[in-house]
Amino acid sequence: MAAPLAYALIATDLDGTLLRGDDTVSDRSRRALAAAGEGGARHLVVTGRPAPRVRSLLGDLGYAGLAVCGQGAQLYDAGAHRMVWSVTLDRELAEVALGKIEAEVGQVFAAVDQDGVDGLTLIEPGYEMPHPTLPAVRVPGRDVLWEVPISKVLVRHPALTDDELAEVARGAVDSLATVTMSGPGTVELQPCGVTKATGLALAAERMGLTAADTVAFGDMPNDIPMFRWAAHGVAMANAHSELKAVADELTRSNEEDGVAVFLEGLLAAAQGATDARL
Repeated sequence: MAAPLAYALIATDLDGTLLRGDDTVSDRSRRALAAAGEGGARHLVVTGRPAPRVRSLLGDLGYAGLAVCGQGAQLYDAGAHRMVWSVTLDRELAEVALGKIEAEVGQVFAAVDQDGVDGLTLIEPGYEMPHPTLPAVRVPGRDVLWEVPISKVLVRHPALTDDELAEVARGAVDSLATVTMSGPGTVELQPCGVTKATGLALAAERMGLTAADTVAFGDMPNDIPMFRWAAHGVAMANAHSELKAVADELTRSNEEDGVAVFLEGLLAAAQGATDARL
């Protein structure tokens, strides 16, 4: 077995972090994660994507453990293909929240992620998916978005930047929902108090691990709660400035295998410490 790493839990975001722009995980990253596993570390995916939108990615990685999905609203068991835990966003509150945002900035376009392991992503007229590889079902009007339980709402504005829309939404929504920004064109409303950190803490507890055992990797403001919870937060070179401001360390970009670069450093340090004791 390889030398044990400084961290027993490796929590990685997907988009902009572990994944390259073409939705693949490089061979170098795969090798680094495998080597960390041989050193006793556990890999935990912590993503804004809902469980149905990560299933094929996790399968390609041979990932069979728990995954935190939907910005922390879902704890998904990839091996058993079942939801261990989930919390939904009250649909009446979500509709009110959208109305409050529109009262401030005019018309916005919305989408929702349905709850459950087979939930769909529904998009209303005018909403354009920021990530073209993710499947979505276009519906005739906003009323259809609220027909079944949802985990979150995605919001876009025709003129405002993501940062501008997120700032307005936080002020308008107040305690109706938690507002996050998880990627280009992706401002989201999720259940109040639910973040990646709450999902990560729940998953870690089930694994018998703690914040002190955890190193977290991310690239967007929705990763800030996760960084504040974990013992060590590592931002990608391509990360949003808000995340870089709270990160303990920076690594290379997702296109340059930044997660692997950091893990290789941990592995080398662990092996050096082992050799020094021999």
